[in-house]
Amino acid sequence: MKPIRKLAFVVNEEKTGASELARTLVAAARKAGVKMKQTTRFPIPRGYLSDCDACCVIGGDGTLLGVARESARANVPIIGVNRGSLGFLTTFSADESRTHFSELLKGQFRIDHRAMLDCSTSPGQHDFALNDVLIKDEINSRIVRLEVFAGQELVTDYTCDGLIFSTPTGSTAYNLSAGGPIIHPDAGVIAMTPICPHTLSNRSIIFRQDVKLRVINRTPNSRLLVAMDGQRNLKVGMDAPIEITMSTIRLPLAQRADYSHFSVVRTKLKWNGHLVDKSGIQT
Repeated sequence: MKPIRKLAFVVNEEKTGASELARTLVAAARKAGVKMKQTTRFPIPRGYLSDCDACCVIGGDGTLLGVARESARANVPIIGVNRGSLGFLTTFSADESRTHFSELLKGQFRIDHRAMLDCSTSPGQHDFALNDVLIKDEINSRIVRLEVFAGQELVTDYTCDGLIFSTPTGSTAYNLSAGGPIIHPDAGVIAMTPICPHTLSNRSIIFRQDVKLRVINRTPNSRLLVAMDGQRNLKVGMDAPIEITMSTIRLPLAQRADYSHFSVVRTKLKWNGHLVDKSGIQT
């Protein structure tokens, strides 16, 4: 990658240590002659990244999700530094960011292009999601009946608390908590996972990435809530179908050259087991 000449910082001041870490990284960038802009606001406004080479997000995954749409639109890589809890998206730790920041500024990183979902609820009402699209009743406790089509083919209808449509990146978020599968980020698929369905068979369905999904509300006198990445809501008419496709834009996510997705998953989910080196010794 080319060296970074202009860098945006997005800092979540509510996260412990985020402001202090930001001061350290800003000083390092200034010493390297990098131009900068900084904000504590997220989601960031449209156009904020248009003249930047990269964006350093210091916070948790929620902070990064607040930057993802604009980063994807502008095709500006995100360097995610974790000051939250799990940090599946903000894969650089505070120590790693301090140690490797000069290398990152020199362009010594790789880019993963993460798939995003495009959800439309009516003409002019659509948005992008990096993790997931959640469909449920506006009233939390109410069960809904949702009919799902893949193209023109009826998949099934669910009586449930809601449906989660997830990208591979989002498979370790709400989808995982609801019993859905873990999917490698490079897989070209969309996962649909029901939330507490009234059936003895509770299984996710995996669709190919070129599918056009359509959800129709069959619940009498019910209005749906459509949440994008758990941060933004789309308005839905009483009888309007909800359409979900894989977006044509992708999120450029900066990673170290030796990044391993399953190493991150093992660490974050605290999987047990031992690695065996070439000599056969467990580590």
